[in-house]
Amino acid sequence: MWCLSVNLFLFMAVSASALTPAVAVEPDTLQSEPLREVTVTGQGRPANDRSFVQTLTVHQLQETNSLSVSEAVKFFAGATVKDYGGMGGMKTLSVRGMGAHHTAVAYDGITLTDCQTGQIDLGKYSLDNVELISLSIGDGNTIFQPARLNAASGLLAIRTKQPVFDGNQCFHGMVGMKGGSFGLLSPDMLLEFRLNPLLDLSVSAEGIRTTGNYSYRLYYGDASDAYTMEQRNNNELTSYRFESTLFGHFRNKGQLEVKGYYYESSRGLPGAVILYNPYASQHLWDRNGFLQGRYVQSFSPRLRWMANAKYNNSWQRYLNPDYLGSSGEEDYRYGQEEYYLSSAFLYNADNGFSLALATDGAVNQMTSNLYQFSNPLRMTLLGNLSASYDGDIITASANLLGTAINEESLLNEPASDVWKLSPSFNLSVRPFSQDGFKIRFFYKESFRMPSFNDLYYSAVGNRSLKPENSRQFDLGLTGRIPELPTGTRIQISLDGYHNNISDKIMAIPTKNIFVWSMVNLGKVSITGADLSIDISQPVTEGYHLMGVWNHSYQRALDVTDPLAAEYRNQIAYAPRVFGSGRAGLETPYGKLSWAVIYSGHRYVTGHNLAENDLPGYADQSLSLEKAVDIMKMKLTFRTEVLNLTNENYEIIRNFPMPGCSWRVGLKVGFL
Repeated sequence: MWCLSVNLFLFMAVSASALTPAVAVEPDTLQSEPLREVTVTGQGRPANDRSFVQTLTVHQLQETNSLSVSEAVKFFAGATVKDYGGMGGMKTLSVRGMGAHHTAVAYDGITLTDCQTGQIDLGKYSLDNVELISLSIGDGNTIFQPARLNAASGLLAIRTKQPVFDGNQCFHGMVGMKGGSFGLLSPDMLLEFRLNPLLDLSVSAEGIRTTGNYSYRLYYGDASDAYTMEQRNNNELTSYRFESTLFGHFRNKGQLEVKGYYYESSRGLPGAVILYNPYASQHLWDRNGFLQGRYVQSFSPRLRWMANAKYNNSWQRYLNPDYLGSSGEEDYRYGQEEYYLSSAFLYNADNGFSLALATDGAVNQMTSNLYQFSNPLRMTLLGNLSASYDGDIITASANLLGTAINEESLLNEPASDVWKLSPSFNLSVRPFSQDGFKIRFFYKESFRMPSFNDLYYSAVGNRSLKPENSRQFDLGLTGRIPELPTGTRIQISLDGYHNNISDKIMAIPTKNIFVWSMVNLGKVSITGADLSIDISQPVTEGYHLMGVWNHSYQRALDVTDPLAAEYRNQIAYAPRVFGSGRAGLETPYGKLSWAVIYSGHRYVTGHNLAENDLPGYADQSLSLEKAVDIMKMKLTFRTEVLNLTNENYEIIRNFPMPGCSWRVGLKVGFL
């Protein structure tokens, strides 16, 4: 509460300045400069030199041959995605073996939430309107942010495109169409308007429709040559996305961003492929809409204030028409609402020191038609105090996050309240005069609250669950080799890390194998290393070659019970070796890109036995892009071949991935 009180006091103290009419403000000589984008990406000083942040820009995203965010994030070092196959299957991100529950996802600076499951399905988020994706491990690249962005072990931040106009321009537009294998058809549109010198408007829309019924090999027994060709069923997807954003850039150095977002989908849920019975009939309907706003005010070069607000509403229906119980079917409806407010102050001193104070409040509630469902309500208050120092040799930051969570429910006893303090520390040292080499370290404590399903789901939930606690340690090196006479540029980073998770939430049988309950039993020890190499090479005039390689190694071990059979075994679905690579060749005739995602073998349970082994895979793709200027239009043609070698593989056992497929697209940009 102290943090909230201080923030409210500071807000009241400066509110009058924020509301002062523009004519009373001293003229701003920088208004003509192109600062309207407010793109905090550190272009002049790469983010991975300063902190543990990886980025993919809009041009790099094109090289990954990705359609959705879930496909693009596979190209981050240390990141793995659980993918249940096709466009209809759920896709969640895990960073350095921590699990999807420990990875937060932010959309234009405000986190996405799902209190029901605690996980965000990244397959719902398209790349058509995205200009930057970043993955922060530990703390991010700035202390001036909402407190909630410091609460998770890792943060995936999605930044959508912002209008940029030159001279007297007042309109940009783009329409596109993609089509491909499995009945894929996807139109999209982006319109940008300069309403007046102070306001810009962006409108984006997209639709996706696919049957998703791809072919795969169904093997019989252990004989590698005994298989039949089958077709995936119940994998169709129809979705619509619409979003509009208003950008304000005021003469009093205030900046406003208000976004409205709506998403709706209808999808089949592809079930596990069981021998002789690959049939599935479950279906899922989703509707999600939110309205969020951000206002940033610069009172002076030293003092800035930021406010964020959001209302989110989600609805979901799950239908299983072939349920074998007495009801004959399962037809469940779930609703979620969230109200969120945030306030943050930043003070910059002259000597390189900065202080930030952020306070967040959120109310989440859930309803369901499940029998005797608790209808829980969660109130969360977060306060984060941050300090940083940015010098020529040392860059450091420290955070102390306080979290208070209160649970209420309309039916049954609610879960216990939670109070937590979570410290973190980042340090980067440049030991030599060369700017290209740095040593970096971070330590961070965080926790994840049990989801509403963990706590309240019928016959499974346990209201006595405690949060999962995590501790992260990282020591790394990053360097840029001085540009060679050939024009070659090389950047390398190597990080070793150790993570501990305690009070891990696990499902165990109680009365019998058909009745399970969630308990705090697990402990996981994760030790690993991430290596990234980025090479850029001009070939000749008009030709440029680039390549990126990410390689990760991790030992994610179950250390719960020394007497258990799975003690010090690799945890389920955590590969020891995994990574990604991409290469691109730019020519006057077009751009050729190649990408690969690879993974070593994994075990489908914590028992590391031969029968639980899931083979590794390498999924390669190839694309060719050509842009042509015609009058005031820019036409961009793109052709992609996915899973180039037609590899038959699974990320989750019994959920086969698509074989070789293709996509083509045309975008028309106009002024």
